[in-house]
Amino acid sequence: MTATTGGLVCAHHHLYSALARGMPAPPATPHDFLSVLQQIWWRLDAALDLDIIFWSAALGAAEAVLSGTTAIIDHHESPNAIEGSLDAIAAGCALVGVRVIPSYGVTDRWSAKGTITDVGPDGKMSDGARRGLAECERFITAGGRAMVGIHASFTCTNETIAAAADLARRLGVGVHVHVAEGPDDTGAAARLAGHVDDNWLLVHCVGLDDDLPGTIVHNPRSNMNNAVGYAQPSRFANRVVLGTDGIGADMPEEFRLAYVAGRNHDLAFSPDQAYAWLANAWELVPEARLDTVTWNYDHMDSAWHLAFTPGTRPLDVAIEGRQVVKDGRPLTFDIDEIRRKAAEQATRLHERLAA
Repeated sequence: MTATTGGLVCAHHHLYSALARGMPAPPATPHDFLSVLQQIWWRLDAALDLDIIFWSAALGAAEAVLSGTTAIIDHHESPNAIEGSLDAIAAGCALVGVRVIPSYGVTDRWSAKGTITDVGPDGKMSDGARRGLAECERFITAGGRAMVGIHASFTCTNETIAAAADLARRLGVGVHVHVAEGPDDTGAAARLAGHVDDNWLLVHCVGLDDDLPGTIVHNPRSNMNNAVGYAQPSRFANRVVLGTDGIGADMPEEFRLAYVAGRNHDLAFSPDQAYAWLANAWELVPEARLDTVTWNYDHMDSAWHLAFTPGTRPLDVAIEGRQVVKDGRPLTFDIDEIRRKAAEQATRLHERLAA
């Protein structure tokens, strides 16, 4: 028995993390959320170049569509390869046929010498932040579908936050930003207040105490992995959607984790609530709902069935009427070549991190 749904949406991804698997151990063992960022992810960001970005996007997109996900909202940072980075992401996803809405996440944490610096709210916007905003503007004005990105308020000056919000308003797009993910960003609401619009994506919101407009993106697996706590998305009146924060794009699995995390917090939490979060992402990318995914399970539209049935996989996937997967195998892209090229780039990336 099978069932057919629309294509699923990953509302927050970091496609470049597709090549992070197997990366060398950090120079020091992280002991809190900030040190995880400093020792792992910010070092990874700094090691990216356009070839690595392209093949990581292609691999991430291939893994997404083979999981039934046909649209990705991506948040990207590569301080040593800013210009052209959104083109590389879009091209990597186009190779597979998956929709992507990228953003470059601007930040002031990098000095002109490429080293991490402390950021004060009243400081001056950095050159890297200006270049990141220019990359967003260039891509969008050239016809690309994207958002303006901000890394997080605690790594940006007030000037940078205001400039990103202004650019998004002028371009008629939203802002994609990490909000109160860990204790270092607990002041995010105050920093962002007055800038946030309804079309913003507010990612994580674990420590968010004050209401803000926008859509909240819940990433349960990542929050558990980073030990930052449970975001309790049900406490917000905002629309809530699901993302993976770069840990693949298997959205049925993320839905199950969202249910388990919610149930662990509150015995009355229902799979229906977590399923609503999964389905809400179609409001962000409505055309994905018109895609067709045929699954190896006949209760994909039942929250209570899906929550307790691991191993659900897509058999056939069609995007905009074009079949890209049949019987679980790609029709329009060479998965073996993508994996081989991605492995070559992963080797380059890991060598840089080990140096």
